[in-house]
Amino acid sequence: MRQNPQRRAALLDAAIEVLAREGSRGLTLRAVDAEAGVPTGTTTNYFANRAQLLVQILHRTRERLVPDPADLSGPLEARVLLRDLLDRMRRERSVHIAMLELRLEATRRPELQAELAGFLASELEENVAWHLGSGLPGDRRGVVLLYLAMLGLMVDDLTVPTLLDAHPVEGLIETLSDRLLQDPPPA
Repeated sequence: MRQNPQRRAALLDAAIEVLAREGSRGLTLRAVDAEAGVPTGTTTNYFANRAQLLVQILHRTRERLVPDPADLSGPLEARVLLRDLLDRMRRERSVHIAMLELRLEATRRPELQAELAGFLASELEENVAWHLGSGLPGDRRGVVLLYLAMLGLMVDDLTVPTLLDAHPVEGLIETLSDRLLQDPPPA
């Protein structure tokens, strides 16, 4: 397997674009070569097979979606963070659609299911730990509910944005934040 990190990242970025545009059936090693504009067989030099490519796409999506630490410095407000999350999703639309495709593919591939489950559980726990340690309001359950609700909102925004026309996203984010991130009642 080749070790040029820049080429590997470029191939994974090309694979994300193919997966988002063509779906799982369209993701082939040759299609990645074509998308990346490299000679046929280049992707095969970096990824032994399609299954390995799928797992590596999963990890590349995380690299691309991690927020800039500068965006998380200074005074934090949940509503602002949620709007920023939605804005990042819209800017990185292909990455999020590729993640949806990976989720669907994992329903048919047990080896990918295990990798995806571990990946998503780790992401959820990191988000919960960061939120609870950041001084933002809310308890663990509220943060988990917020994570899941935002995931649903983002899926609808990606796939059927007209569904949200009657429900402005700004108002939904405010309501989510207000209702789910209240300080827990005293025991």
